[in-house]
Amino acid sequence: MSAARPQQAVLRLVMAQCNLLVGDIPGNAERVIEQAHRARDELGADLVVFPELTLAGYPPEDLLLRPGFQERIDAALIHIRSEVSGIHVLLGHPEHTPDGRYNTATLLHDGRVLARCRKRNLPNYSVFDEKRYFIPGEGFAVVDVCGVPLGITICEDIWMPEPAQAAVEAGARLLVNLNASPFRIGKGDERESVVANRVEETGCPAVYVNLVGGQDELVFDGESFAMDAAARTVVRAPACEEGLFPVDFEIADGRLQPLAGEVAARAGEEESIYRALVLGVRDYIEKNGFQGAVMGLSGGIDSALTLAIAVDAIGAGRVEAVMMPSRYTAGISIEDARAEAEALGVDYREIPIEKPFNAFLAALAPAFAGTEPDVTEENIQARCRCVILMALSNKQGRILLTTGNKSEMAVGYATLYGDMAGGFAPIKDVPKLMVYRLSAWRNSVAPVIPERVLERPPSAELAPDQKDEDSLPPYSILDPILEGYIEQDLSIEELVRQGFDEATVRRVAMLVDRNEYKRRQAPPGVRITRRAFGRDRRYPITSGFLAAQLKK
Repeated sequence: MSAARPQQAVLRLVMAQCNLLVGDIPGNAERVIEQAHRARDELGADLVVFPELTLAGYPPEDLLLRPGFQERIDAALIHIRSEVSGIHVLLGHPEHTPDGRYNTATLLHDGRVLARCRKRNLPNYSVFDEKRYFIPGEGFAVVDVCGVPLGITICEDIWMPEPAQAAVEAGARLLVNLNASPFRIGKGDERESVVANRVEETGCPAVYVNLVGGQDELVFDGESFAMDAAARTVVRAPACEEGLFPVDFEIADGRLQPLAGEVAARAGEEESIYRALVLGVRDYIEKNGFQGAVMGLSGGIDSALTLAIAVDAIGAGRVEAVMMPSRYTAGISIEDARAEAEALGVDYREIPIEKPFNAFLAALAPAFAGTEPDVTEENIQARCRCVILMALSNKQGRILLTTGNKSEMAVGYATLYGDMAGGFAPIKDVPKLMVYRLSAWRNSVAPVIPERVLERPPSAELAPDQKDEDSLPPYSILDPILEGYIEQDLSIEELVRQGFDEATVRRVAMLVDRNEYKRRQAPPGVRITRRAFGRDRRYPITSGFLAAQLKK
């Protein structure tokens, strides 16, 4: 986008789509100063707008409760005021007053505080729990910048009609909204639809500035945008990328209007999910200081997709893939694992688990006397692999990535302290059918997953001729049931009315609820759906609710 400012522009606003680090208050302040200087000197901006809770990072959670946290925030604000001049700076931060703590946006100019906006609508659902930390404010502020009255709101306040309407009634001619809105499937369209509603209600153009970057399970995808008074998106920043994105405003027919600029195309569903997964993995590794990543490669589709994500996130030179064949591993699985590693250019090694597996069986032989082999022996194999992978992780300072998908996590089709053990789970919230879709999309960019991996029936290969469907319903049936039960909170009866077999639904529901204890011990992973395990879906481990339902 050109830095040249149109002559007719009465205001140049720059959307600062930043990737910040939670808790790094001095570092975040330096980022604000550097970006403000760039917006002023390189882009000729009058105003630069940063995301919600810029200085703290989002979500800061119980860091807000630590002694000294607010003092560092206040010191950072003073530092920014002393270092930035010649441009208006609007940024988010926590604010502590005698009344309590607010989620606040402050407008600075030449060392002065021109206005403060305190968030009114505090989300307390899904991944949000702001009522634990903040008290509500008035929800808007109106202030003049270069002759343009701005109505400032924060995140959730734009989802409700009242703050925007109040700002316009107070004289605002432009709505500016600061956000930390995390990614999930379809969220970009939903954001623009909501802001379009506010624009249509008020007749006022709007700017929506969003955070970008990974923070534990959450990924913030950016896609900041500007909308004209006709509710048309005239500028949109790309997803999952940092940057400074100017929006110019002119007076036309007595009304303020943003000039058309670059509108980044919105990616299709598979690409948008894949890019969010890559960003989440990259930031988890980089922000936590790991040297790289190590993971098991089975020759199956889950590990193949995870390997591609890891390489796209941090580069092939920092990723090691390990194939650990057992007596049950098919020859084509070894061939496909080698092909995947070679296609992606990662370090690759093979460490058979037959010797450690036999050693465990020998040690346990007296205790197992008189019993038949069952899932116990299968799990020992998975735990042998975990010991090997964790040893490599410890020795190299690389994080262990697990490869389980959401369908498996839902029904407990995974081994506790085996394939579930690790530091981060990239596809933890990706259902199995979506794993196939993402793999096909990644191959459309560059073929890195052998075609027969996409075609072979999935198998854990922990027993002779084992297939996933020996233990589970076909994924074409399982995944829709899981989506209804987990993401939509549908009852067994409602799912049966949709046409699913009652016995299958009851069995799946039982598996989901019974395996909550496993999921509590799983590593964090990137959230992409409306209802991810962990921050989104918080169910008790010990509960009689489902048992009572199953008795009906």
